[in-house]
Amino acid sequence: MNIRPTKTITEQQLNQGLKHVTADGLSAEAMVVFTSGTFLTALAIHMGASNFQLGLFAALPTFTTIFQLAAIWLVRRFNNRRLITVVFNFLARLPLIAIGIMPMLFSGSTTIAVLLMLLFFQHIFGDIAGASWNAWMKDLIPQEHLGGFFSRRTRMAQTLNVTLSLATAIGLDFIKRHYPAQEITAYTTLFLTGGALGMVSVYLLLRTPEPVAEEMEEKVLPLFWKSLKNTNFRKLLLFNSLWAFSLNLATPFFAVFMMKSLGLPVAYLIGLGILSQLSGILSLNLWGQYSDRFSNKTVIRLCAPLYILCIMAYAFAGLPSSQAVALGILALIHIVSGFATAGINLSLSNIGIKLAPKNEAIVYLSAKNMFVAFFSTIAPLVGGLLADLFANNTVGLNLQLSGSRHLQINLLELQGWNYFFIIGGMLAMLSLRLLTNVKEEGETEKSMVVIHMRSSLKRRLHVPRLKENRRSRNREQVGVDAVKHSA
Repeated sequence: MNIRPTKTITEQQLNQGLKHVTADGLSAEAMVVFTSGTFLTALAIHMGASNFQLGLFAALPTFTTIFQLAAIWLVRRFNNRRLITVVFNFLARLPLIAIGIMPMLFSGSTTIAVLLMLLFFQHIFGDIAGASWNAWMKDLIPQEHLGGFFSRRTRMAQTLNVTLSLATAIGLDFIKRHYPAQEITAYTTLFLTGGALGMVSVYLLLRTPEPVAEEMEEKVLPLFWKSLKNTNFRKLLLFNSLWAFSLNLATPFFAVFMMKSLGLPVAYLIGLGILSQLSGILSLNLWGQYSDRFSNKTVIRLCAPLYILCIMAYAFAGLPSSQAVALGILALIHIVSGFATAGINLSLSNIGIKLAPKNEAIVYLSAKNMFVAFFSTIAPLVGGLLADLFANNTVGLNLQLSGSRHLQINLLELQGWNYFFIIGGMLAMLSLRLLTNVKEEGETEKSMVVIHMRSSLKRRLHVPRLKENRRSRNREQVGVDAVKHSA
């Protein structure tokens, strides 16, 4: 198998390569489901991890982003992004397999320290592979199909994520109830399975073609600073960094707010999360089409205000005295936020790929990832500090009606977490002003997209009516013909 970049890629090779990239996304998504998020946290808690250690597990994905600088040096040195991606993805899967087989080899469970060390190297190798992969996809996927391709790939991956997460959660619940002694074995089996699926992803990428990239002559740090000197790209970094900070100031505390302030059980939170994911999955195809037809920036300007409203709406979710009404409000928030988040995430990823110069894409995308990761990391820390400050302070706005009966209506009550939802929403609104300075080729006014969406919706509603009217006229005509015939 030839693993060197090729100067020309035929249409058949491209189509086959895109199928491999889609399949790679599915196998990698399954690996992520089994080895991170809720299941990783559950494993760490079962092993007796402290709160500080749980924080380290959460910080690892963003802390290791700085190692993407190594990917820039490797791509500059070898100019073979497929080889770099495959090798470092292979190295990133080995720690996952090690976590799965160590209890079998040493007749005991992996310690928290060993688990942290293995996952630390897994994230380092994964970040290097990811930076190289981004630059590779920049050249492989035609720019005019970027939104459509990634929306389909993401939709399929998220559908798999929801399905596997539910099935795995039910399976683990069954084991915890009926075979509690095998719980640690179940978790390590997930890691072993995830690592194996990750190796399938490596094989698929190995079979994906890579176009020849222009060689980078400058050294790593000068190239990195060059990306920051690019005025338009720097404006994108400013917007994306403030946006990430605003969101991560509030969103990590949504679950805490729903459990502590509203008293919702974990099952309700999982249900609301699935509702949000399904909303995002159903809307991804729409946003992929719009990002290709109009622009990524236009999609962000359309979706971001909706998501900001959802963040700020959390401040009012606890006002109704009825839990059923509060659940209805939360369900609506999750549906709208899933719809908006799908468009925002897709467009933020695509606009970074689109604005990065072709021969230096890895440098620009790595710079973007590092800045966003930094601000995403410090935002929850700032939020945690502010939580203690605001915990004992309350701002209320009530409407009182006096007469034969005294009536008091709570319009607003800010306390503790609610402050974050208002502050986070206001900072996100401020970041949108920075987005207006970013220039993207082919961008369209938001009003034009809204008009297009309305007309499209009217056509979809109008077509069934036309069909029904046509059927009705046909039935009437049949009746008239039957009368004539009998006469």
